Amino acid sequence: MSTVWGAALIAVFAWWMSTGVILFAVHWADRASAKARGRFAILTFPFSLLGLWLLSSADVTVAGAYQGFVGALLVWGWVELSFLTGAIVGQPVPTTEGQSAWRRFGAALRALIYHEAALVAALIVVAMLSVGLENRVGMASFLILYLARVMAKLNLYFGVPRINIEFLPRALAHLKTYFRQGPITFAFPVAITLLTIIFAVCAERLWTAETDSIAVGFALLSTLTALGLLEHWLMVVPLPDAKLWRWLLPDAAVIPEDKGKTHGF
Repeated sequence: MSTVWGAALIAVFAWWMSTGVILFAVHWADRASAKARGRFAILTFPFSLLGLWLLSSADVTVAGAYQGFVGALLVWGWVELSFLTGAIVGQPVPTTEGQSAWRRFGAALRALIYHEAALVAALIVVAMLSVGLENRVGMASFLILYLARVMAKLNLYFGVPRINIEFLPRALAHLKTYFRQGPITFAFPVAITLLTIIFAVCAERLWTAETDSIAVGFALLSTLTALGLLEHWLMVVPLPDAKLWRWLLPDAAVIPEDKGKTHGF
């Protein structure tokens, strides 16, 4: 049991720390030139290669479960970092009040298309490297992250009561024009149901795990899915979760008029 709780705590810490590192890098990118942001993405690319190697070489041991999990986080983190620092961006076309849903969707798609393509490409590579492996914690972790992010984007587009723009970098300020703040829509129960089913499956596999390595793997996956659920519920429940990371950044990194109005994801 201590092994399982230890894995859960490690997953939470990895999520918190990786988010903080990305936010710190995003704040740096706000003050850097476009050329410097591009160089930063190139210089950090080896971390994604390290992640691919880790998840593709993980064996069926407790250490292997952690290895696959960390590998997935490194690959995912590089893609997200490249997007948030402005290295992988689409066409910045802000929308205005009164535009039709199709125009707003088209503008959002043009702005996010390269990021989405990068995530899909990374998912395909991760899946290909995982073929034939007994340890698929890395692939499952990346897939959970991908599904949770897609569901979150759809909810931000269709509408949720609380929207995250507090830590949005200036280079991506146009993204907030694609969001809709308002009552929840069909996208919210769909996302909650999907993530709850994934969590239930992982929790059931954790409960019936026969070895420590299997237990650790599903503890990591269960916790990751629970964090995805938390991210979605914080689009509805008014909690000051942004304080988890705000202390990492100077006050200049926070948009003053939005303090207290948004959650921190």
